[in-house]
Amino acid sequence: MTRIFLHSLATTICLLLSAGGARSDITITTMVSGLDEPWGIDQLPDGALIITEKDGRLLLWSEGSTREVTGAPQVVDRGQGGLLDVTVARDFARSRTIFLSYSKRQTGGAGTALAAAELSVDGRRLENLRDLFVMAPGSSGGRHFGSRVVEAPDGTLFMTIGDRGDRPAAQDRSNHIGTIIRVNRDGSVPSDNPFVGGFDMQPEIWSYGHRNPQGAGLDGQGRLWTAEHGARGGDEVNLIRKGANYGWPVISYGRHYSGGKIGEGTTKEGMEQPASYWDPSIAPSGLLVYQGEMFPEWRGDMFVGSLKDDYIARLEISGETTREVSKISNDSTERVRDLMEADDGSIWFISVGNGAVYRMAR
Repeated sequence: MTRIFLHSLATTICLLLSAGGARSDITITTMVSGLDEPWGIDQLPDGALIITEKDGRLLLWSEGSTREVTGAPQVVDRGQGGLLDVTVARDFARSRTIFLSYSKRQTGGAGTALAAAELSVDGRRLENLRDLFVMAPGSSGGRHFGSRVVEAPDGTLFMTIGDRGDRPAAQDRSNHIGTIIRVNRDGSVPSDNPFVGGFDMQPEIWSYGHRNPQGAGLDGQGRLWTAEHGARGGDEVNLIRKGANYGWPVISYGRHYSGGKIGEGTTKEGMEQPASYWDPSIAPSGLLVYQGEMFPEWRGDMFVGSLKDDYIARLEISGETTREVSKISNDSTERVRDLMEADDGSIWFISVGNGAVYRMAR
């Protein structure tokens, strides 16, 4: 018995502006409902959607109907782990390739893995599923897997990995904990990665000192941005630089959940400052830098979903800094997990709280 059904219902949203105004020329339409903990979404060239559910199901939505795609990787569905992000390759029309991140069973527990596969022509199954990367080491904990996947302009792949609850390890480049990794499409290590050849360093690492980046995306210049969970306060937006140290857990603008101080303060030489941060936390997940035509006034702005405060934040980017300027909020924005820009410039997003995918358009 299927749990998925199309439910097209257009509702007018209230776009809350920082100046206190509102707009009513934007609608949100419920496209898919009945989902069980949806996590990632991306669009195929024909307009169909690929959706992941945390328990391991991969779904294909097309023209009002949804079906399960077989052949997804076996996941460890525990805590924050499971079947996580999905990214459609830019050359999908030729290669049929999609990329998936997931929590893979390992000795001692589970770790974040990056897989690739080809979607069959009929859209019913994955073929040639293979792991491109598996983090080392695994962990028995169920927290902070990351794990967004972004295809860079040069065709390499970035994947975010959280600290897995082992805070000090995020400063240790002999493992992949608390890092953003970069690999080639075949899983090999690019020769220009910053720590290739370094003593006791994992060559896949692109940046480190991250707590739990659950949002990642490129801007119009091809720059990689992330949205990262802090602890109690200190959620960050970061502009990712090659080889950079983002400070966790040495510096932070938040505090431990116990109320205790984190690390050494908010700054330290050799450690990056966030482009902006939230205090109190909003639990950011999903990040999109808008480049479309439907909302020209938003072109170049960043959108970040909130899992805690049930809204979509719009941030203006100014050089290497960001600033939240407005909130999009109504009943549809309950626990926003992921966002996607469609080919027509509309913005699609996942609400975990509602178990649904929505389309925002005008």
